[in-house]
Amino acid sequence: MASANVKEFTDSNFDAEVLGASEPVLVDFWAEWCMPCRILAPTIDEVADEHADKLKVGKVDTDANREISVKYGISAIPTVIIFKDGEVAKKFVGLTKKEDIEAALTELA
Repeated sequence: MASANVKEFTDSNFDAEVLGASEPVLVDFWAEWCMPCRILAPTIDEVADEHADKLKVGKVDTDANREISVKYGISAIPTVIIFKDGEVAKKFVGLTKKEDIEAALTELA
């Protein structure tokens, strides 16, 4: 069960929810069939819950949202991108440790 603090981003809402956000946004590009994505999910939920006051967190299902996945060159999943001011600030490809995500968020603060 995903955290209530994790939103669903789609091709249609990505610009408004992510690029237009006033706070940093962590986006998890994933797919239902991807086992590493499932392993990463609890970490994404934890980050979303712990940083709910200053960070927006959401997921993009790469199978259902090809346009945005292609735009950001998602060729392997999971891929986690942190956006700040509508720009890519940090990108992680593959299983990523919570400590690495936390360090990137601290760096951007």
